[in-house]
Amino acid sequence: MFSVNAYAQSYIDGCRSKVKLHLATYKNLAITARSQYPVQPNLSNALESFEPVFFNNMVLVIDKYFNHRNRDIELTDGNPLNEVRLLSNSMISNNNKFTPDNNIQYLPEKSVLKYKAGDEIKLSEADFTKLYKAYFEEIENKYL
Repeated sequence: MFSVNAYAQSYIDGCRSKVKLHLATYKNLAITARSQYPVQPNLSNALESFEPVFFNNMVLVIDKYFNHRNRDIELTDGNPLNEVRLLSNSMISNNNKFTPDNNIQYLPEKSVLKYKAGDEIKLSEADFTKLYKAYFEEIENKYL
């Protein structure tokens, strides 16, 4: 497939709406599970185990929405698009261990989530929310 140089605002908005629906669904699940905690103590542990799995997978989802984005437009300056690409590649190819790419000028201290080489990727709801907002902002800045 050819690389994509621009996305329609309607496509970006549709993708953002899907992400917000996933987040709302997760929050509803979390609230329901926590309200049952006094009756079902294992629900809290199950939710804690589920959270990083769910949000790691959400990184793969947002990366896939814009999978064919033109890398010349994306640049390699360590921006949120690069960070999502690095996270996705690390999860798929390196068993959830963060792996920088020599072609991307990634600096943990300037990144959204501050991952360093070898760190285990385990996103929380707060981590993912911060990342997806920065990612969509960068998509709009570069691909509209």
